[in-house]
Amino acid sequence: MGAKENHAHESFIKTPKQLVVVVVLAFVVPIVLIVLLTQLVTSGRVYDKNSPAMSDAEIAKRIRPVADASLGEPGPAASAPAAQPAMQHAAQMPMQGSAPAAAPAAKADGRKVYESTCITCHGTGVANAPKFGDKKAWAPHLMHGVEHLQENALKGIRAMPPRGGNLTLSDAEVKAAVDYMVGAVR
Repeated sequence: MGAKENHAHESFIKTPKQLVVVVVLAFVVPIVLIVLLTQLVTSGRVYDKNSPAMSDAEIAKRIRPVADASLGEPGPAASAPAAQPAMQHAAQMPMQGSAPAAAPAAKADGRKVYESTCITCHGTGVANAPKFGDKKAWAPHLMHGVEHLQENALKGIRAMPPRGGNLTLSDAEVKAAVDYMVGAVR
C-alpha cells in the first residue's frame, strides 16, 4: 500500500536529458506560437499607396473623429453636439449674475477669447480644467492670486498648453480671458 502512494507522486521527468528537453520546449514553444500569431495577424495587409483605402479622402474619413478637436477659432466642430452644451453653459453663466453685467472693454475681449479658445477645456472640465463658473473648482487656484493664474495661462501648466493652445493670442488677450473666467467665480 505504501508503494502505490509513492507512484502517484512520481514525475514523468526521470532523467536529466528529459529535464533539458522540457526546459527548452518551455521556451521555444511560446516563442514559436507568438511568431505564428503575428504572422497570422499581419498577413494579408498590403499597404499600397495606390490602394483606394490609402486615398486622402479615405484617410481623412478614418481620422475625422480624432481630428475634429479644435483649440483655435470656432469652426464646423464648434457646432457639433458635444460642443453645444458647453457653449450654452458659458452663455448662460453671465446672465445668472456670476459675472458683472457691465463689463469693461478688456472683459469683453476676455469673453471673446474664452468662447473661441478656453471653452474647449474650461467649458466641459477636460483634463481636470476648472469649469467656467464652478467656484469650488476654482477656489484652490484663486488662493495663488490672479497674477499667478495669468502666468500659468501664458506659459501653460500640466495638461494646459501655453496660451490655451492658441499661440496667436497676445498677452493682454490671455490675461483678459483669465480675468473673465475669474470674474465668473467671484
